[in-house]
Amino acid sequence: MLLAHPAFAFLWCSRVLANVAFNMLGVAVGWQLYALTGRALDLGLVGLAQFAPIVVLTLIVGQVADRYDRRLITAICLFVEAATATALVVGTVAGWLSNTSIFAIMALVGAARAFESPTTTALVSDVVPRPLVARAMAWVVSATQTARIVGPALGGFLYVIGPGTTYLTAGALFVCAGMCAAVIRSRRAARASEPVMLESVLSGIVFIRDQRVLLGTMSLDLFAVLLGGGATALLPIYARDILGTGPGGLGLLRAAPAVGALATSVFLAYRPLRWRIGRTLFRAVMVFGVATVVFGVSSSFVVSLAALGVLGAADVVSVVIRASLVQIRTPDTMRGRVSAVHSLFTGTSNQLGAFASGLAAALFGAIPAVLLGGLGTIAVAALWIRLFPELRRIRSFEE
Repeated sequence: MLLAHPAFAFLWCSRVLANVAFNMLGVAVGWQLYALTGRALDLGLVGLAQFAPIVVLTLIVGQVADRYDRRLITAICLFVEAATATALVVGTVAGWLSNTSIFAIMALVGAARAFESPTTTALVSDVVPRPLVARAMAWVVSATQTARIVGPALGGFLYVIGPGTTYLTAGALFVCAGMCAAVIRSRRAARASEPVMLESVLSGIVFIRDQRVLLGTMSLDLFAVLLGGGATALLPIYARDILGTGPGGLGLLRAAPAVGALATSVFLAYRPLRWRIGRTLFRAVMVFGVATVVFGVSSSFVVSLAALGVLGAADVVSVVIRASLVQIRTPDTMRGRVSAVHSLFTGTSNQLGAFASGLAAALFGAIPAVLLGGLGTIAVAALWIRLFPELRRIRSFEE
């Protein structure tokens, strides 16, 4: 079992703690910001504030992850995120926290995660042998989904005491996650430094461009989640205005996708995908779109929870396939740069998708925004089947 290996166990624990803390911040910031301004667009701007640093720093991140100790980079990023949680505590207690200051603090969180996410992903292949990468990625995804269950629920219930309590707890968890990352023992051998040239900086982009399978799967995730995944940014509106629940209900809604995702990722960790990888990927994306549509039209809290659960289960299948293909088909000397570009794709889809959903909700209303997103996701999957037939034909990871 992978968790019996100390290096991977520390990595997995670091992922759980860090993502619990991040999701606690997400639910508390979303509720506090909507309470301050009452504007749907501000919920989207939080996503944009976290997305902008990813775009600016992507090429730098890849170079750093391939040149320096990935464990140290991850630990430093987590300690920076702990500092941002502390700033939110101070701002809340002192009373100076506003929408502008929240955007600035979340931009710093985005900058830290711009380094943390691809570096941690590349670190997986440093601590497990190649044949176990797909199973390891399923366990890493299970860590993320566990956090998405515990984090929003814990954040929502702690928010009842006060937002400062949520932020303080998140900060402590970030510190613990950083300590776990710092003690990981990596199998990665030291490599000689190469000069920083434009060709080296852009090599991750060039590599993905030339690998049709990687380009297809990353772009599929980019456009599918850009359209359909931003619905979670509108959960404060659904919780308060459509489903008639409070912060605790919002926490449950935020956790619901992770319930389905966690069950699926644990299943994939024990029974990894082996055959018809491409077809399974497209089916998962289409189910994701259908679940988004069901959530968009639902006015029942129970039905909404179920739809979000199915959405999360479909999404995790796509995530495991995509992440495993990136790790297996990328040489170690370029894994940091390719993971950084991959992180840009996922960051674009998640954070910019949140902004797009907030903007669409401000223009058309929350329900039409979610419906358009779900239908758009289904349309993208159908189009990508024709644009990337080689992706549909993939039978196994090692093919």
